[in-house]
Amino acid sequence: MTISSKSERIDSAVAAAVANFVAKRPKTAAMHERAKAVMPGGNTRTVLFSQPFPIRIEKAEGSRLTDVDGHLYRDFVGEYSAGIYGHSHPKIAAAVAAAMAGGLNIGAQHVREIEFAEAVTSRFALERVRFANSGTEANMMVLAAARNFTMRPAIMPMMGGYHGGTLYFSTGASPVNAPFDCVMGRFNDVEMTRALITENADRLAAVILEPMLGGGGCLPATPEFLQMLRAECSAHGIILIFDEVMTSRLHPGGLSAAYGVTPDLKTLGKYIGGGMSFGAFGGRADIMALFDPSQPKPLPHAGTFNNNTLTMSAGTVGLTQIFTPDACVAHNARGEGLKARLNEMFMQYQAPMQVTGVGSLLTLHPMGGEIKSAEDAGKADLRLKRLAYFHLLDEGLYVAERGFMALALTLSDEDFSALEASLRRFVEANRELL
Repeated sequence: MTISSKSERIDSAVAAAVANFVAKRPKTAAMHERAKAVMPGGNTRTVLFSQPFPIRIEKAEGSRLTDVDGHLYRDFVGEYSAGIYGHSHPKIAAAVAAAMAGGLNIGAQHVREIEFAEAVTSRFALERVRFANSGTEANMMVLAAARNFTMRPAIMPMMGGYHGGTLYFSTGASPVNAPFDCVMGRFNDVEMTRALITENADRLAAVILEPMLGGGGCLPATPEFLQMLRAECSAHGIILIFDEVMTSRLHPGGLSAAYGVTPDLKTLGKYIGGGMSFGAFGGRADIMALFDPSQPKPLPHAGTFNNNTLTMSAGTVGLTQIFTPDACVAHNARGEGLKARLNEMFMQYQAPMQVTGVGSLLTLHPMGGEIKSAEDAGKADLRLKRLAYFHLLDEGLYVAERGFMALALTLSDEDFSALEASLRRFVEANRELL
């Protein structure tokens, strides 16, 4: 088969998969047209959009989703990590109901925020913490804190990093990013990034990264890379920030604890709020003291719902009663087992596919070879990702179109076996295209 004919066959296979998808979803198509009349592209959250139109869910329960056309899916997206408890966990539902009964919008400080702050600081080894409404907010606030603490203007994110809607660096700085002065680091490139830090040390306030790139393809940092960042930041008075909005679920103390590398500040979000809108930032007491309103000229940190009773209550229950340290270890061990099974199966077929990630956060890549950076992951044929996405949807398995999976606690061993079997059928049916 020539390269051109292989490319044409991939195009043909994707076109057939799209046609099959559309034919089975007339109500979804109609609702998409309706949505387009009031939202640009029928969308209000970019990551959920896919061509020709995204699935539209009518009901969710446990680890199952039902769309408006009646198709049932096993949910492997897990609300991009926020849905670790599954849909409508009874303990979370009870906590929310109790919070509503006790007062929803209090407009004052209350007991629940203290209990939640105690649980969060203890679990993630933070000297002080403040709450926000999203990971984006949390990351914006720690960067502001670092710039004010060091009195330096610049920050170093990583190429391929994502820290929220205003801190998007998948291919460099996004046009909607906050106007920070950025020096782009190279994820897992020890020498190049060390040189950039040294060259820009006098103006760098902070280095910010996920210990495992989430949106960049679930690519773990190497221990050597994180140790270099810790040493260089300490040597030059730069604030090291770990965005653990997602990766905090990968170890009882967050992925930083698994690496044994302690950042100066850490951001949290997603599942920690019990599945509610949530963000948090914390770490060293001397830096966090910048936000102490009892001190002269504190940094302001506003947010009507920072301490909302729903999140404070659901988060406490989730962190202390459901996703306990023991549950965290067991859940991520299951994820590692699934990853190993899938990669072994791909190897048996000699198929250029692989799953990367740590524990319960995984990404499927239709490519062979080592993947250490977002640039490496970006070399995959996006058409093959789409082909796998439509195949899995057709067999009742929902993963993100980019191949991302955030495993919920409610997924069973049978669900894992169903995913493995479906991907086996995908490889068998498409061996000439991979």
